[in-house]
Formats: sequence, C-alpha cells, structure tokens
Amino acid sequence: MTPWMRKIHKWIGLAVGLQLVLWMCSGFVMSLLDADKVRGREFRAPSAARQAWPADAQPVNRLLAAAREPVQLVSTGWLVDQPVYRLVRDKATQLIDARSGQPVVLDAALAQHIAEASYRGPGKALKAELVERSLETRAHEGQVWRVGFDDAEDTTVYLSQQGDVLEHRNKTWRLFDVFWMLHIMDYSGRQDFNNPLVVSAAVGGFWLALSGIWLLFTSFSLAEFIPKRWRGTRALMVHAEDGSKLRSLRGHAGDTVFVALAQQGLQLPSNCGGGQSCGLCEVRVRGAAPQATSADRALLSAERIEAGCRLACNLPLDRNLDIEVRGGAELGMVHDAEVESVRALSPFLREVVLRPGAVPGPEHRPGAFIQVHVPAYKMDRHQLDAPDEHRAAWAGLHLPAQWRSGVPLRRSYSLSAPVQQTDGRLTLLVRFCHGKHGGKNHPPGKGSAYVFGLKAGDRLKYSGPFGDFAIRPGGREKVFIGGGAGMAPLRAMVRELLASGAAEPVHFWYGARTALDAPYVEEMEALAARYRNFSWQLVLSEQREAGAPAGLVHEAVREGLLKRHPDLLACDFYLCGPPPMLAATRAMLKLLGVPDDRVAFDDFKI
Repeated sequence: MTPWMRKIHKWIGLAVGLQLVLWMCSGFVMSLLDADKVRGREFRAPSAARQAWPADAQPVNRLLAAAREPVQLVSTGWLVDQPVYRLVRDKATQLIDARSGQPVVLDAALAQHIAEASYRGPGKALKAELVERSLETRAHEGQVWRVGFDDAEDTTVYLSQQGDVLEHRNKTWRLFDVFWMLHIMDYSGRQDFNNPLVVSAAVGGFWLALSGIWLLFTSFSLAEFIPKRWRGTRALMVHAEDGSKLRSLRGHAGDTVFVALAQQGLQLPSNCGGGQSCGLCEVRVRGAAPQATSADRALLSAERIEAGCRLACNLPLDRNLDIEVRGGAELGMVHDAEVESVRALSPFLREVVLRPGAVPGPEHRPGAFIQVHVPAYKMDRHQLDAPDEHRAAWAGLHLPAQWRSGVPLRRSYSLSAPVQQTDGRLTLLVRFCHGKHGGKNHPPGKGSAYVFGLKAGDRLKYSGPFGDFAIRPGGREKVFIGGGAGMAPLRAMVRELLASGAAEPVHFWYGARTALDAPYVEEMEALAARYRNFSWQLVLSEQREAGAPAGLVHEAVREGLLKRHPDLLACDFYLCGPPPMLAATRAMLKLLGVPDDRVAFDDFKI
C-alpha cells in the first residue's frame, strides 16, 4: 500500500499545491487593487438627496382602477428628475409617470440619460444597448441596458429595464474578477463558493494531511525506537545464486536485511539508498518467505515474488533467515578505476571509458551494470564544458553557477560495450539529467552531474557488476528496442552477438528526439553494412529526416517490422530506455500476443 500511497500523495500534493499557489497569488493581487475602483465607486455619482413626492402626483387608487391586469405591488421612485410609479404584475413591471399617469418607456435615450446622471467621470457616454445577462451582470436576471464611457478605465454602466442603476464596471473590476475566479475556483459563474472544485480541493487537502501522517508513521519501525542492545540478534546466512555460501552474520532484530548487510560491509546495489523505490536490492528468501508487502508487489514481478524474492530494504530481520543475493562475492568488493577518456556523443550523452585496476572477469557481460560511487562534492557550472556543436542545446538550460552533494551516493550505469572488445576497459554511456528547461537555476541530478563532469585522469570507485539483463541462449531471432541511455546495454549485446558469429536475424530500433540526440549512429550503420543478418533503424520523434521514420519508437517498430512479421512467437525481445517508452513498448508487445517470457527489459530501476 505504501508505494501507491506515495504516488497518490505526490500527485494530489502537486494538484493541491498548485491551487494553493493560485489562492496565494490571486489573493495577493486582489489586495493590491484599488477597492473603490473594484466596487465601481471612482466615477459613480453620489446618491441624490431625497426629494419630496410631488403634490400633483396621480392618486394610486386611480392608477389601480385604470389598470387592465391585476397589480401585485406598487412602489414609487425617480428616473433622474421624473417621479414614477412602478406597477409590479405577475410577469412584468410597468413604469407610470406619476404626474401624467401615462406609461413611461425606458428606451435607449432615457437609459443613456440615467447612466450619465449616475456618472461623474471624464468620459463621454456611448450609445445605450439592450443586452443579455453576462458575467458582468451575473447577480441580475434578464436583459439589461449597457452604457459605455470612453474613459481610461473603460467604465460601463448597467441599468435594469425599470431604470435602476445596477453596476458600474471598469478595467480594474474586470482584472479583479479574473483573479476572483481563480480564487474561488468557479470558472463558469464566478460566484459559487461551494462549487465542486473547491470542495474537491478541500477534500484533497484533508486527504493529503491524513496520508502524510500515514506515510510519516510508516517510514519508521518500532525497532528504531528500541536500543539495539535490548533487541537481541538474529542469524543471517548469505548465499550466492549458485548456492555457495558467502557469509554468515548476525544482525539486530528489527533491522532490515539491507541495513544488516551494509553494517557487515555487504552493500547491495541500490539507487534509492534503501527507500523502497528502485528495486535493485532484491534478494531471495530460502524456505518460507514472509508475506510480500506492497513495495514488493510494486517493484517485483509476480513470478519473482512466488519464487520467494523480496526487497532487502523492506525485509525485516525478525527471525533467522537464509537468503540468496545476486553478485556473489562482488557485493563486498569496491574497485578502483581511472577515467581513460570522455567523449561527447550528443548534447546530453557522453561516453566515459574506465580503466579498472584489475582485469574484468566474465561477469562483466553485456547487459550488466556497475554502481559508481559518487562522493560528497561541489561542482561549478564551467566544469561541464560542451563542444561547439552542442552549445546551442546547452544555451536553453538555466543551471546554477555552483551546486553540491552533501552525502555519498551510488548510481548505476550499464556497460555499453563488451569488455573483450575494449581490451578490458569499462565503457559507460552517461546521460546528464539537467532538470527542467526554462527554470531559473535548477540544479542537475547529483549523480549524473558528477559522472558527466569526469575528465580523463580522474579516479573513482565502483562496485559490481550486477544485474540479470542478459542475452538468452539459443538462436532465436532477436529484436532490440531502445531509447535514450538505453542504447548502452543494447549496443553491448548487439556487438557481442555479431562478434560471436550469431547467424539469426538481429533487429535494432532506436528512438531519439532528433538526429543530434542519437549516439553511435555511424557505428550501427557500419555494422548493418558489414553483417547481413543485422538491421538498424533510427526513429526520430521531433525531426523529419530521410531514412528515419517519424514518431515514437514503439509505434514505428510495430508498423515497420512487427505487423508484417510472420512469427513473433519465434522472436526474443530486448528493451531498454526511459520508463514511458518502456511501458508503452511492453504494452504494445502484449497486445500483439508476445508472451512475457519472450521479453527481457532493463528499466534502470527508476
């Protein structure tokens, strides 16, 4: 439940937060506007002194006797200097001249005269118009007379059909009305405080508070408030995937397996630091596994959960446990490496080649990833030099002059080339996570900025390799679909296959926004020309170029390859790229009837 609660809390918090900003900004703007102008008082003439009713006025009884229809109410009033009776009937109100007893017709000329009498500004009256009800007269029913004035405030006077001055509107009121609409969230009538949007925002804010309290309490465990010496210890037996025993240790009851292993120097791979959001710290419990939590179900497949796999960061050490971990002895090892070269492949993708201190073993296979140790650091903007051909893309970023990371981090990077073909070098494809375009001084991703800013000769530490994304044995036809930094493991797999003499058809479809954003294009084209069983296709979503289909890569590969393929069940699919692309591609393959066991993917655990 907690991962879903986090997601819902985040998105509802964003919606309520945006509305809070609107409330604050609209309230602030309304407080700055001149109240007299908003109320229409600036050019409104004061009410005339009460006049004595004329002695020669017709008696009311005579008017009622002469009336052809029943009269429900009689009232007196003045149209400027003209005394009138108002006879209210069932469906209409009639004006009668109090002196002559004759009906008074409120035409455009009279409406303009009344409007001019209620106005004391510098403008001249425009022609009166009989108009339907609008937002400016929303408090009044029926048609009204509108008389505009050519002053700086664009004043408009509205009168009822009985000659009453209803409203004085102007530019200041109209500006106020827009912010009033935003403030009360009534985007149609602009007067209902209890409209559904306001009620929804209130309910959302209340739910946000409750879910925040829930998430606060679920972020702690009772064991954290009990001293370790009072908790006792539990045995934890750690095995490799092949069954070999790696280590036997004891951890404090109530700690998670992730914490217990880290305290003994066995650091499981993790991008979130044990925050139950990346899924890299997966372990398998031997014997009876505890009930899967919502975090396990959100990040692990049903098959893995059925096999006893759980997230170590969510697995409490409340009894003696036997677990299997991926990576074997590599978990407790930290390697040194020197940056041999850095090459810009696109505006925000760089190839970083590392020379490790020891010769990489066979576990450094295509599809595996290493975790680069990012120390606490401080970096200046000028350390991220871009070549001339990429400066235009960087000009749209608004990075701060300096940023820092106060705590050590670990970031995962897939190998982008087989180590056997690089003389034992580790080749990484690093994407610069630059945050939002147009946001002033928006800091970049702490891990990606550090690795992206490495220079030849720099030294770093890393752990691994890890991961189970790998080429499946057998000669089945293979389809690779990728985008962004997903080029890295797919490129390594393709190069490994072709160099090993694979004879089955191999297809590689790669999506990018523009041709400038796509790395290794010339290399892929050269491989396609050299190997008859390999085909390469670049897909561009924001640019049209000869030979490159336009659109999203999953749609392009469906139309260009999969729809006309005679037997999709005879293919293996390998996917890697941004989460939206990955989700869309997996959904597309499912619709085409491709079973899950024929689809391997690496989602970067983000």
